[in-house]
Amino acid sequence: MSNPTEGTPAPPPPAAKKPGIQEALLKVLKTDDTDPVKQVAKRRRFVMASVLGFLGVNFLMFLRFFFPRALFEPKTTFRIGYPSDFGFGVDTKFQNQYRIWVVRNTEGIFVISAICTHLGCTPDWKSSENKFKCPCHGSGYDPEGVNFEGPAPRPMDRAHVEIDPEGQIVVDLSRVYRWPKGEPSQFNDPGAIIRA
Repeated sequence: MSNPTEGTPAPPPPAAKKPGIQEALLKVLKTDDTDPVKQVAKRRRFVMASVLGFLGVNFLMFLRFFFPRALFEPKTTFRIGYPSDFGFGVDTKFQNQYRIWVVRNTEGIFVISAICTHLGCTPDWKSSENKFKCPCHGSGYDPEGVNFEGPAPRPMDRAHVEIDPEGQIVVDLSRVYRWPKGEPSQFNDPGAIIRA
C-alpha cells in the first residue's frame, strides 16, 4: 500500500519567531548577577535616580512661582489725539484697543466707556439707527450713552478727559463719571467733557 504523503512536498519549517517584549524582559531578568555588590550598586543607582528625579521636578515647580501668570491689561491713561482729529458723531476706532468711544457733539468732546451697565457686555454702534445696541440683552443707548430701551439700569459711564500741554486729549479710565438712577448726572462735571 502506498503512503499518501509520499508524493506531496513537506511543509516548510516554521519561520523563526522574533523575540517579543516578554522574551526580552525574561532575558534581562535571567542575567546571572550573583555578585551581591553589583546588586546593591544597581539598587542604589535606581533609588538615587528616583530621588533626584523627584527633587528635580519639585525644583522646577518651585521656579514656576518666580514667573507668575499675570494678566497685563492696557494702560488706564492714554492719549487719543488732537480735538481736531474728531468730527461730529461717534468715533469707534478705539473700541477694540481701549473699549471706548469718542463722541463729539455741539456741547464738546467726551469719551464713553463701552461697557453696558446691565451685565458688562460691549454694545455695538449702529450708525444707521443712531444708537448703541447691546447684543447680549438688547439694551439701547442714544449717542450720548443714555439708556432708553432694554434692561440697562442707567446710562453708560464717561471717562475723564483733559487736554495735555501738547494739545492732545488724554483719557483716564480710572476716573469715570456716572449718572446713577434717581440722582443728578455727573456728565457736566469738569473732566467729563471737553468744551471745544
